[in-house]
Amino acid sequence: MEGRDKQRLAAFAAAWLRIGLLGFGGPAGQIALMHRVVVEEQRWLDDKRYLAALNFCMLLPGPEAQQLATYCGWVRHGVLGGLIAGGLFVLPGALVMLALATLYVLHGDMPLVAALFYGIKAAVLAVVIEALLRVARRALTHRLHWLLAGLAFLALFLFALPFPLVIVVAGLIGWATTPAPTATTGDLEPTPAAGGRHTLVTTLLCGVIWAMPVLLAARLLGPDHVLTEIGLFFSRMAVVTFGGAYAVLAYVAQAAVNEHHWLTAAEMLDGLGLAETTPGPLVLVLQFVGFLAAWREAAPFTPWLAGLLGAVMTLWATFAPSFLWIFAAAPHLERLRRMPRLQGALAGITAAVVGVILNLGLWFALHLLFGDVGTWRVGPLQVAAPTLSTFDPKAAVLAALAGLALLRWRVGLLPTLAGGAMAGLALHLLA
Repeated sequence: MEGRDKQRLAAFAAAWLRIGLLGFGGPAGQIALMHRVVVEEQRWLDDKRYLAALNFCMLLPGPEAQQLATYCGWVRHGVLGGLIAGGLFVLPGALVMLALATLYVLHGDMPLVAALFYGIKAAVLAVVIEALLRVARRALTHRLHWLLAGLAFLALFLFALPFPLVIVVAGLIGWATTPAPTATTGDLEPTPAAGGRHTLVTTLLCGVIWAMPVLLAARLLGPDHVLTEIGLFFSRMAVVTFGGAYAVLAYVAQAAVNEHHWLTAAEMLDGLGLAETTPGPLVLVLQFVGFLAAWREAAPFTPWLAGLLGAVMTLWATFAPSFLWIFAAAPHLERLRRMPRLQGALAGITAAVVGVILNLGLWFALHLLFGDVGTWRVGPLQVAAPTLSTFDPKAAVLAALAGLALLRWRVGLLPTLAGGAMAGLALHLLA
């Protein structure tokens, strides 16, 4: 590589490192930051290509902002550019989350720290409700979408049906109810062409790289070791979690807490609060889950080394598939844009995600506001049943104030979380 090319690549990497360090505010803030750098400052893409890429990434499972970063890097410098952009978009936040997870397991049970997280958890509930309203405004544009959202919520809340099944059925309904394809005019410059053989080779190569750490853990530690379970679980999650970060959290929160027992519902809320305060994708909360799971089942490693390996395995299983989707499908962007039924399937999935996030919000609310939440079962019905005597009015007041701050007074996300933490600390000191 010539000196000028190295300088150009170094400047390119520096721009993405800046995005990774400043990427606060969830997907909306990160996408806006990328637009400013990629479109307005560097002019690597124009508006039409950037928006088309964003819509394309929303078709894919997994974190759309990180996939958009990977796509932008791929357009500029091919596979190497995609790896640099997608990797640096995640790396700063991942390092911060690793440090926070370590501090959490070492000092999270201290009274003052617990008081801070008490307030943060109340604010997180308001954040989830705000996300629900934002997604609903965008997704529920037709009567069918409202129906899909309602059915998805009932399927999860009343019958505890598997999340992947709900998403697949919603996508099939969206596909089937969309009119037959018609000609669509395209005014974007064409993306680089790729044949079927190139796509197949790319898919197989990326798939093997994705699977290697999981297979290595299974070979060296056994199929029942927690690292193997983490790799398999988050690999499955990466394939079926359409609809953005909160859809991912809805799946992971209940499976990690209720099925695998890697952490408690309160700890899941703590992790989400930490992820909201770090740069990078919100799904870095999954790294927190993997860290705690491996920390608590450390053998044959020390707890911190096991936690580190669990965090790395989670990151790999979560984000490696995103590179696969982009490198294999990006050359076909224009063709995918011209498939109305594919767009219809995405609209159906996005509508169902509204119901998924509603279920997540209600699940969080019950575990925040009540000290004990059981399950009431009658036939196929499985409904969460809180013990009313364990209701916590202080948590309800803090959550209501956080909701007013976000939705009524338009206070930013980080100030709202900080205010919740300070309010939790004040209640502890007053008590």
